[in-house]
Amino acid sequence: MSKVVVVTGVPGVGKSTVIKGALKQLEARGIECDLINYGDIMLELMREREGVTDRDKMRKVLITPYREIQREAAKRIARAAKQRSVLVDTHCLVKKPEGYYPGLPKRVLEELDPESIILIEAAPKEVAARRTKDATRCRGKGVLNEVVEHQLLNRAAAAAYAALTGATVRIINNRDGGLSKAVKELVEALR
Repeated sequence: MSKVVVVTGVPGVGKSTVIKGALKQLEARGIECDLINYGDIMLELMREREGVTDRDKMRKVLITPYREIQREAAKRIARAAKQRSVLVDTHCLVKKPEGYYPGLPKRVLEELDPESIILIEAAPKEVAARRTKDATRCRGKGVLNEVVEHQLLNRAAAAAYAALTGATVRIINNRDGGLSKAVKELVEALR
């Protein structure tokens, strides 16, 4: 039976790196799970409907079309999850000019029906330092207090999402020098 597991974390926490490491270990054990990056699906739809070609500019799309595209992305992921288990790489909250927007609002959660929500976290100073080093993205370097705020809000959002769906919530720390430990914990959570 297939399942959906959502893995989330603030930009710069190393979420995608942890996921890739876990999937490699699962594959070596013969456990099949597809990785779907929610942002990639969103960008594809935004390119078609809004002409947005830069992932970091998606946050600036007005709320109404953003919501429609977000739900369509969830429908695509849910269809894929009918075939095999899916690990969804996404954000709990998206910082838009209007404020924080839920990455998994109720209508998206209804489509995805996740079994588990896993938060990848790190010390805020480490996240801020990682953002500064990442030249591939235009995330806004963020002040330390913004990282603290975002992580706290992510925890609250994940708890709310779990209350709506019955999903479990797990927090995995991806501290500097602790990638292998974080990968191991994610592998254990996915089995």
